[in-house]
Amino acid sequence: MSDGDYDYLIKFLALGDSGVGKTSFLYQYTDGRFNSKFITTVGIDFREKRVVYTSNGVDGTAGTGRGQKIHIQLWDTAGQERFRSLTTAFFRDAMGFLLLFDLTNEQSFLNVRNWMSQLQIHAYCENPDIILCGNKSDLADQRVVSEEEARELAEKYGIPYFETSAASGQNVSRAVDVLLDLIMKRMERCVDKSWIPEGTVRANGATSADLMGDSDRSKCAC
Repeated sequence: MSDGDYDYLIKFLALGDSGVGKTSFLYQYTDGRFNSKFITTVGIDFREKRVVYTSNGVDGTAGTGRGQKIHIQLWDTAGQERFRSLTTAFFRDAMGFLLLFDLTNEQSFLNVRNWMSQLQIHAYCENPDIILCGNKSDLADQRVVSEEEARELAEKYGIPYFETSAASGQNVSRAVDVLLDLIMKRMERCVDKSWIPEGTVRANGATSADLMGDSDRSKCAC
């Protein structure tokens, strides 16, 4: 795909405490590689990737329609509290969220509730599409958060849960693919498109305003 050759621009935001592996997760997804050197994100950074999306049928099989060319922007946020006012400013422009915690750090898991509260306040609607990821699953001998308690928390919020490893790549692509599928299906079923953030564009020049029609910009009713 050339620079302008895509149907939709979709923005995802990676959230979670500092050190849970957000940057490494996104690098693994976009570049298929892992950098063991810890680099703290200052403010906001982003990665990009082009994919072809084909909607799945009700039985989980791939759809027969034309694949849609998607340009994914994955925004990487700083986890430190001092950057919180900056990062929350990006919440409303994102269509989906990857919420990460560290399986070897119990406090990062406990703080998932705080991040969920922030999302409910600042996201484009009260029930945005979120994927919860327990990262660093490769460090089994250092693990302090069980899969059972992580799944219980995800079920409480009604969101999918994946155990991921930015080092090995386990479930990294799968988690993003599931989030993309949730977003595309939300767009398909919503008659009112006013929830779609500005900047969602198609190659033919249509913008999110065109997708909305004449409806007022209001919170998603889906």
